[in-house]
Amino acid sequence: MQYPTIKAVFFDIDGTLLSFKTHEVPASTKEAIKLLQAKGIKVIVSTGRSINSIDHIKHLDFDGFITFNGGYCLTTTGEVLFRQALNPIDIQAVLDYAKKQPLSFSFMSEKEITIYDVTPEIAGMYAHLNLPVPPLVDLENVDVNSVLQTNIFLGPEDEKGFMDAIMPNSVASRWTPLFADVNPKGQSKQVGIDIFCKHFGIAISETMAFGDGGNDITMLKHVALGVAMGNANPEVKEIADYVTTDVDDDGIWNALKQFEVI
Repeated sequence: MQYPTIKAVFFDIDGTLLSFKTHEVPASTKEAIKLLQAKGIKVIVSTGRSINSIDHIKHLDFDGFITFNGGYCLTTTGEVLFRQALNPIDIQAVLDYAKKQPLSFSFMSEKEITIYDVTPEIAGMYAHLNLPVPPLVDLENVDVNSVLQTNIFLGPEDEKGFMDAIMPNSVASRWTPLFADVNPKGQSKQVGIDIFCKHFGIAISETMAFGDGGNDITMLKHVALGVAMGNANPEVKEIADYVTTDVDDDGIWNALKQFEVI
């Protein structure tokens, strides 16, 4: 079988590059990335994480970083290729809502992450990701123009009503029932892929991506080969071109071998 010639591979972090069990990148994945780099194939992170929360994977020498679900894209030399903040009207609406009704949320900018109303479930989620709980936000001193992404801690059943009423200029995606990533409408990891393809002069037909969560769906549908991890959410597996093994069972290595990329 003739597989596409791959010139760029995009990787989600949590549950894809990083194991939820060990909080580390599997040895087979590290070796696979080295082999990709040796062949001149671009390796690019594509995550919902903040640019401030990826230091633990930078040692793998990626060629670029898509962060905030496509809202902040930069090269390894620090050149910012794209930046899009949330509509300040939506951010002010979240602040106003939180002053009147219970709501847990985090705000993310280039400089910091802050959080409001930390529940035991939220503290447990940060422990699950091996991340410290961010400092508390001061509701009276938020720069509403600087927020690139927010996490709204509510269940899927409450998401549409909240977004329609409070954040109509934004879009929600999620990889866990605990919270939704919220970004500007029209923004996704797909946008980040297009930006890096243009930057490196690579066609979409020469791309491959790996992911496991709902915020990876646009990315996996957009590239030539979209691979869902074995531990991916069911809706991600459904749209993927291929389902590999779990992150802890050499999933990235196995798929790259399957499609003869390495």
